Amino acid sequence: MNNLQTYLKRQADDVNRALEALLPAANERPVRLHEAMRYSVFAGGKRLRPILCIASCEACGGTVEQALRAACALELLHTYTLIHDDLPAMDDDTLRRGRPTCHIAFDEATAILAGDALLTLAFEVLADIPNIGSSLALELARATGSRGVIGGQMEDIDAEGKTPDVNLVEYIHRNKTAALIHTSCVMGGICAEADGQTLEKLARYGENAGLAFQLADDLLDESSTVEKLGKDIGSDKARGKMTWPAVHGIEKTVADAKQMESRAVAALKGLKDPARLEQLAGFIVRRTS
Repeated sequence: MNNLQTYLKRQADDVNRALEALLPAANERPVRLHEAMRYSVFAGGKRLRPILCIASCEACGGTVEQALRAACALELLHTYTLIHDDLPAMDDDTLRRGRPTCHIAFDEATAILAGDALLTLAFEVLADIPNIGSSLALELARATGSRGVIGGQMEDIDAEGKTPDVNLVEYIHRNKTAALIHTSCVMGGICAEADGQTLEKLARYGENAGLAFQLADDLLDESSTVEKLGKDIGSDKARGKMTWPAVHGIEKTVADAKQMESRAVAALKGLKDPARLEQLAGFIVRRTS
């Protein structure tokens, strides 16, 4: 596991340096907007989605350099979703990664525009990648629109306070969370110019790893602390959110997360170097923050 921690830190550092170069400077006009963008991007996230993109590229015989710009685009888009998710009209959260959320640190209008700007920048970064930029942009757009992340967010809001429902909670988790993790893995394969069969394996891995990630999140919201998570806890239950434990209970949620980890690992059979992705699947399930 120490080896994995070293890998996570090294890749996160690479991603952070690349993001530093891609984002507008904090003193560039409009200053408040660019400060808010950088405040949210550099709030100390794990960079899991970019790392999954890089690890997937490596699993197919590619390099960090091949995947780095796509990895940054994923983090830019992910940060946009967090900013908007925290807004008063959405989940109305006050803490994110141990710091005041963007709309608290700045103001609501600035937070909305910062999210919009990060979303747009993500596709600008992808469009500038030679040869495969359009394929990467298409993959990310399909995963994050109304049939993906945004659709999952809409259903998540509509489901608040409703009777727990098996099919609905799975739809929300697959779209709101797993879709972007699934796409992170596929985009890594595209960066390595993997064939269709390999991309399908990465897609199955990412879908199961993404569901496992959200189940772990649901469990942490039930049992962790603000200090460990760096965000408000118990808010899902307070808002009547549609979570896996609310539908299935804690014990089955733990068992389902482990089963999804096993399915994710099984999907990697035949890849050139799947070891790091296998480790990451375990990390996703057993993380404490």
